[in-house]
Amino acid sequence: MTNELVLLKLGGSLITDKDKPYTPRLDKLKELASEVKTALDSNPGLNLILGHGSGSFGHVAAKKHGTRDGVQTKEQWLGFTEVRLQAAELNRYVVTSLFEAGIPAMPFPPSASIVSDKRKVTHHNVETIRRALEVNLLPVVQGDVAFDETLGGTILSTEDVFTFLVDQFPTTRILLAGIEAGVWADFPARTQLVKQIQLADYEAMRAGIKGSASTDVTGGMKAKVEEMLSLIQKQNKLTVQIFSAEEHGFLTRALQGENVGTLLTA
Repeated sequence: MTNELVLLKLGGSLITDKDKPYTPRLDKLKELASEVKTALDSNPGLNLILGHGSGSFGHVAAKKHGTRDGVQTKEQWLGFTEVRLQAAELNRYVVTSLFEAGIPAMPFPPSASIVSDKRKVTHHNVETIRRALEVNLLPVVQGDVAFDETLGGTILSTEDVFTFLVDQFPTTRILLAGIEAGVWADFPARTQLVKQIQLADYEAMRAGIKGSASTDVTGGMKAKVEEMLSLIQKQNKLTVQIFSAEEHGFLTRALQGENVGTLLTA
């Protein structure tokens, strides 16, 4: 297979117990790391940048301090460092799982290298990530705090980081692994999974339904779909897949190119 660069996100709801603050799903992390190793071993041309959410780690502290909305006061800056501490703790579990599976993973925390403006990344020292890829290391980024020109400080999601990386590296695919099987046409009933969404079709659907909840994706998933489609609009060779990695083997299959959820295309 030809060389390609894939950005893979492991969602916070997948790798942590969201009902128990600061609780990683260690068995799941071990399983996911093993699946990544299988995919890398079966395709030497596959290059990965892995990202992960904060789940029950960073989100608990972030909600307490309102960090995403901005950081200005002394107390808020203390909260800023607490969110960073918790994000780093989960990152340690993720990187350790990858290392123990035999993957040379190396963390690149956004808080150490990114500056944003209104949560849009304006500066990122990507040269270190480039060097890591050149020597076949697996760079690991994450949802994290960042210094922000307008807000003082904020929180950037993994998708925020990926949006910047797509412009810096020749990315072919983005894989968003979570616990939802994909995009549902009838959320929250979850009986009609949408297997593929093309940019033109979605725009036509949006214009026709005028935001009708009955035929539209809702909530966080809707925002995620529209964010990813806007990326595809800029990079029309890019594809994005949203899928569940709860069932063993689905992550490996997605990394190998199979559509196991919802595929977004130009």
